[in-house]
Amino acid sequence: MSNIYQPDLMTITKVIQEAPGIKTFHLKFQDEEVANNFSFETGQFGEYSAFGAGESTFCIASSPTRPEHIECCFRETGKVTTALANLTEGDTIGFRGPYGNTFPLDDWKGKNLIFIGGGIALPPLRSVIWNCLDLREQDGRFGHISIVYGARSVQDLVYKREIEEWNQMENVTMVKTVDPGGETDDWDGHVGFVPHVLENDFKPDPENTVAIVCGPPIMIKFAFEALERLGFKQEQMVTTMENRMKCGLGKCGRCNIGSVYVCIDGPVFTATQLAALPNDF
Repeated sequence: MSNIYQPDLMTITKVIQEAPGIKTFHLKFQDEEVANNFSFETGQFGEYSAFGAGESTFCIASSPTRPEHIECCFRETGKVTTALANLTEGDTIGFRGPYGNTFPLDDWKGKNLIFIGGGIALPPLRSVIWNCLDLREQDGRFGHISIVYGARSVQDLVYKREIEEWNQMENVTMVKTVDPGGETDDWDGHVGFVPHVLENDFKPDPENTVAIVCGPPIMIKFAFEALERLGFKQEQMVTTMENRMKCGLGKCGRCNIGSVYVCIDGPVFTATQLAALPNDF
């Protein structure tokens, strides 16, 4: 019987310093058979291991429509992420996955999409943003796409190169913001917390629109409240969480919220589903 905790080996093919303490890895499987059989859907996550230090849970930040490698993006905050941050191109890490449920792209056909993220929460959204942009280019299945993204300061913004790329695209609205005090003299975006900018400056139309939110729990809470005041219904709001996930398999119990396990029943939830959960996430 195979060991469900045994990772596959992956080589780091590229390292990008996104912001202070935040890196992106491009990863490729070392076993060709594993690589050929691997697939995932947007919204799923993996367990990434630095040997001798342990595992950490991150989303798969790249899109299934771009299968040449997978990407993860992480902030250096503890033992495992520090060990990962010390690795460089050519080094080996472990990977288990993909795990979890997915964004319901089929349910979004013909709808306008607004992606709302804060700080290091952009990587989970990046996967589904590129997935939807690529699919829309193929067959026009989605309407207008908007992206509202903010961070504490200009230097804390991740994927700066892609923010500018999205800003130049037709039929895409890119709204960027930083917290008060985080702007620079040449900053050309908004200044304000993401929920405030969303509600008072951007003011999206809820008609035929789905809002996908990712960020710290407090940001998700206030973004949902802002969306509701703008006329969005709970079934129009979706989020993804990495709530204390550890094993990824529903075994350790660290991610449970009441009877729900984020790693198995999530990490993607609608606002309707979250409203039925105990208020401890």
